[in-house]
Amino acid sequence: MTSTPQSIKDKIFMVTGATSGIGEVTARTLAQMGATVIIVGRDPERGAAARERIRSATGSTAVELMLADLSSLKDIRQLAQQFKHKYQRLHVLVNNAGALFSARQQSADGIEMTFALNHLNYFLLTNLLLELLKAGAPARIVNVSASAHQFARRVNFDDLQSQRKYSGWGAYGQSKLCNMLFTYELARRLDGTGVTVNALHPGVVATNFGMSGGGLMPLFNRLMSVAMLRPEQGAQTVLYLATSPEVEGVSGKYYVNQEAVRSSKASYDQFAADRLWQVSETMCGRAQVG
Repeated sequence: MTSTPQSIKDKIFMVTGATSGIGEVTARTLAQMGATVIIVGRDPERGAAARERIRSATGSTAVELMLADLSSLKDIRQLAQQFKHKYQRLHVLVNNAGALFSARQQSADGIEMTFALNHLNYFLLTNLLLELLKAGAPARIVNVSASAHQFARRVNFDDLQSQRKYSGWGAYGQSKLCNMLFTYELARRLDGTGVTVNALHPGVVATNFGMSGGGLMPLFNRLMSVAMLRPEQGAQTVLYLATSPEVEGVSGKYYVNQEAVRSSKASYDQFAADRLWQVSETMCGRAQVG
């Protein structure tokens, strides 16, 4: 990874899905650099254990745990409010929390779980924290997507929550396409604000990802783990986009192995991006966004 700005000690980072895997490695590395890091997790015990691992490994006391089930719109709003009560600005938001579910599940809000956690989470949390990101400008938003976005030829707005037919990989691929459409649309809306947003594919990483999805996913992960990247490798592009001077001012791009590349044709569909934004606002509650 390239050099990072010396002023990182003055920066505040939020990393979601930070109690294991890529998120924990990202948070730990940022803490080692001297940043103030807020890690977000769902489970109190796992979250506290991750916070202590990071503090112990880095010697940093500037590591804070905030709890939220990011598939819950109520929890996301409460997380944003908790952060706003303590901090006046945010310099980097890393949207990393996500999962793949082999069987269809619903969130507390009655929304299909993959769409709720992998897309609406990014959409609502980012919008609720935008004013603090603008206050921290130059600021960055890093959206962890995946090459799986290429599996979705389009967003199926006629069956957005997979009620007619459910496929775990199909729902996951569509959610990652939503990440890309959201990233590009947000970049357009943030032009000139000093806040940038980029997306990335971290690689196929050996983490707990998919372990809660049921079915054959845990077995598949164990069998494939030998060929997968370590979380430390998977976190490199996340850290690059979060800290590197090389991407200062760069926005609306998709990165693989720390290089900007073209994403799928469907991800550049302006009509789909506009429609997804409108649908997401409605699902989150228009008055609660932005």
